[in-house]
Amino acid sequence: MEFRKVFDTIPEQFDKYRPRYSAELFTDLIAYANIGPSKTVLELGPGTGQATEPILSTGCDYNAIELGEHLFEMMNRKYGQYPNFSIVNDDFITHDFGGQTFDLIYSAATIQWIPEEVAFAKTFEMLKPGGTLAMMLTISDYKTPNEDLFNKIQQVYSEYFKPETEYKHRAFKYTNAINYGYVDFEKREYHGKREFTADEYVAFCGTHCDHIVISEPYKSKFFEGIRDAVNGAGGKIVFLDTYVMYLTKKPL
Repeated sequence: MEFRKVFDTIPEQFDKYRPRYSAELFTDLIAYANIGPSKTVLELGPGTGQATEPILSTGCDYNAIELGEHLFEMMNRKYGQYPNFSIVNDDFITHDFGGQTFDLIYSAATIQWIPEEVAFAKTFEMLKPGGTLAMMLTISDYKTPNEDLFNKIQQVYSEYFKPETEYKHRAFKYTNAINYGYVDFEKREYHGKREFTADEYVAFCGTHCDHIVISEPYKSKFFEGIRDAVNGAGGKIVFLDTYVMYLTKKPL
C-alpha cells in the first residue's frame, strides 16, 4: 500500500491522536484570506478534520477532497450536518473539478503527498485571482524537554525501526510555489505543547505512515520499547510543537 493511503486503515486512531493546530494560526489565516460566508474554500486531504472546523465555522462555502474512503466517511459523520459542507472521495491529482475556483485552498500536512508540479500548478489554476494557498505542518521537539528520554527512544529506533517501505516525501519544497506563478510567499510560526502517557504516545506513534508499515517481529518490539522508555522516564513525554504555516497568493 502506498503511504498516502495507509492512514485510511486507522481512521479512529488517526482522529484521536493526530495533532491539531493553534487557534491563533486559524485566526490569522481567516483574516489573511478574508474568509467568511461569501468565500469558497477547498481543503486538500482533510483526514478526519484536524484543520477543518475553524474554517467551516466561518460560514464559507467549504469543500474538501479526501482520498481515503474511511477518512471520507468519518468526515461526513463529523461535519455532514453543516449546510456549507461538501466533500468528495477522490484523488486530487486526477479529479476533475469542472472549472470550480476558490478563494482559499489549504492543506494541513497533505500537499507534500502530491507531486510538486501538480500541487502548485493545479492549485494555481483553481484559485481565483488574488486567492490564497495556505500550507500547514507541525514540527515537534521532544528532545528539549527531556534529552535522556529522547536518547533512549533513539536507541529503540536504531534497533527496531524497520519499515517495509522507506518514506521519501521529505523533499517537498514549499518555497517552490513561486516557480509556478505564486507571489508574496511567507512563513509564519505558532507554538503549542502536548503531553502523552506511555500508552498515548505509542498510539500516536502508530499514526505515522512509516510506523504503520513496520513488519513483525520488529513492530511489536518497537512499540514495546517506546512504551518502556516513556514509563521508565516517569510515564509521560512532552512535545514542544511548532505549527508552521506557509502563505502565498495568486496575483490579481
